[in-house]
Amino acid sequence: MLSEPRSGRLAAWGNALLAGLVSPDDAALAIVGEDTVHRVEGLPGESGPVGLTLALGRLRALGVKGLRVALPAPGHPLGLSGPPDFNARALDAEEAVVCHGVALGLVPEVYEAGPDGDVHVEVVWHCLAVREAPPADVPSLGEAERELAEALRDATEVLSRLDVAGSGPVAEAAVDAYRARAERGREVLAPGYPPRAVRVLELAQRVGLLISVAYENGHGGAVSASEISARALALRPVERTARRAQVAAYNAFVEERERGGR
Repeated sequence: MLSEPRSGRLAAWGNALLAGLVSPDDAALAIVGEDTVHRVEGLPGESGPVGLTLALGRLRALGVKGLRVALPAPGHPLGLSGPPDFNARALDAEEAVVCHGVALGLVPEVYEAGPDGDVHVEVVWHCLAVREAPPADVPSLGEAERELAEALRDATEVLSRLDVAGSGPVAEAAVDAYRARAERGREVLAPGYPPRAVRVLELAQRVGLLISVAYENGHGGAVSASEISARALALRPVERTARRAQVAAYNAFVEERERGGR
């Protein structure tokens, strides 16, 4: 969770395009980000892979009204609704986009080539059939915000008590440096999202980064097996809560439209 997932960019900017808030070219550029190229294969009516601009137009013509994000993990099918084949591919990729209005979903497959420092990244989105059902375990924005604040408070207390790397000024400096890089030249969410979704996503990303720093910077003062286990127990539910909040933020656009807010 150090950066926004590709499914988040596709859903957010795809939703802005579907709402007429951005142009197809601007949406495609934002979705590709620092990757080299994105293509979509398996679209109904297309015999082979097509570019993002054409794919987004095709999805709109098919009746897609919005895009939702899924960020599943083992034992936690977050944002998925089936069938098993789609869920399995999404779990392997650790992310997916599920269309609202048409029973289709998109799972990314990432290809990297080139030497260190000059790696070219190509992404193929596989378009597959999905089950039309409510997505699994996705909270409302309000629920996500409350849960995230509570989980962060509880985890910070445990990590501080164990003197775990990731709970002190070094971690805060890493977070600030990451945020400075991330905020240069990009929006947290695409146009059209409610301010609360932006706030929840920013907090979820910040929590995700703190978790990563805690894991990557060694054991800190948690030198015994029991203390290391306690750290893992403290971080695991926070990471789960942060993923749920992230999905709630990306999906807020569709949820508001379903409620008649747009």
